[in-house]
Amino acid sequence: MSARYQVTGRTAAEISASIESGVRVGDLPAGAALPPVRALAAELGVSPATVARAYQDLRQRGLLATAGRHGTRVRPRPPVATRRALRPSTAPGVRDLSLGEPDTRLLPSLGPHLAALAADFDTPIGYASAGVLPELADAARERLAADGVPAADVTVTGGALDGIERLLAAHLRPGDAVAVEDPGWANLLDLVAALGLRAIGVPVDDEGPVEAGVRAALAAGARALVVTSRAQNPTGAAVSADRAAALRALLAGRADLLLIEDDHAAELARVPLHPLAGVTGAWAFVRSVSKPYGPDLRLAVLAGDEATVARVAGRARVGAGWVSTVLQRLVLALWRDPATAALVDRAGADYERRRGDLLTALAARGLAGHGRTGINVWLPVPDETSAVTALRDAGWAVAPGALFRIAAAPGVRVTVSQLDPADLPALADAMARAVHPRSPATFTA
Repeated sequence: MSARYQVTGRTAAEISASIESGVRVGDLPAGAALPPVRALAAELGVSPATVARAYQDLRQRGLLATAGRHGTRVRPRPPVATRRALRPSTAPGVRDLSLGEPDTRLLPSLGPHLAALAADFDTPIGYASAGVLPELADAARERLAADGVPAADVTVTGGALDGIERLLAAHLRPGDAVAVEDPGWANLLDLVAALGLRAIGVPVDDEGPVEAGVRAALAAGARALVVTSRAQNPTGAAVSADRAAALRALLAGRADLLLIEDDHAAELARVPLHPLAGVTGAWAFVRSVSKPYGPDLRLAVLAGDEATVARVAGRARVGAGWVSTVLQRLVLALWRDPATAALVDRAGADYERRRGDLLTALAARGLAGHGRTGINVWLPVPDETSAVTALRDAGWAVAPGALFRIAAAPGVRVTVSQLDPADLPALADAMARAVHPRSPATFTA
């Protein structure tokens, strides 16, 4: 724990508030270790049970995580706004390949579309006229149906994670178990913790969640399963036809399970979609526009069974209300524009080339990376700290796998969206010096 910050309090509530204050002001940064329960109890002059209750409260609210022999630590992204930057800026001379963001040079320009839509906004709309635009819903159904997703019931949310949060909140209660990919999307792991839910890790290989892992999670009481259809973050996995068939057989008829599919790569994906949608009684398919069209476009289409979509839409009405119709019209214009479609297609091909070139360069140096789709490459390593440090010293910032893992083996994530062909030899050489070759069949420990 930071020597600059001292936990105070005599009750569990006071201790919890003191630790949360330390996180909020930045004196307890992400990953900071807290004292063992008995040590802090002795320091504060309270019983160990009091400190244990404080820690439990913070874990249930997603601020702390128990890291086995590494003790109790502040989560990488605790659900508390801080006064200091959560992420330090990259040192001068270091190329940042850690962000997981698309290349802004390959995103469509929004200005011309906004200008063309200007006439539509001459007459302001009121609350009664807001909601999901019928023409957007129709276009979404058509696009989803082309990929084999049944989409009779559709709504929109403020991005993929917003949709997933609404789904989990509508179906589950604090303490319920959620099966998530391991390694998997860091933001989802943090969201599950913030909602007071319990994450059960499901091993992943290049074809998606491993069937035996899903079976084990169901046996352990998982009430929801979240699957990334394509471009899985961080491994680049994509659900294959064979894996989809196996999972559909396993999940068929499950009335007690909420199935959520996340197809965030959408039009950028260069492999076919093999959806699981409709195999369970409660299901949802979420497709965001952020990766193909721009992260500032906070909109995702959510299709699902009638009851599930009604719950999400109904909860929105008593909360945020609706996704801006201005934003909906802009997304619809982007969908309808052939030039934008061609640009997105070129972007997908460009990411495919960059990712493939990096994997080829790593393989030539005896390193088995993973990245079947998407903008990221996952490289298993013996020790994340030493690998990340060695790469940083060589001028490359990558994301440590600890952000994405529950029980999976160590690794690092490299985002290829900022890579140019001239970068590859130096990066691959640096990665070869930083890690040892390793090629497991799955990403599990």
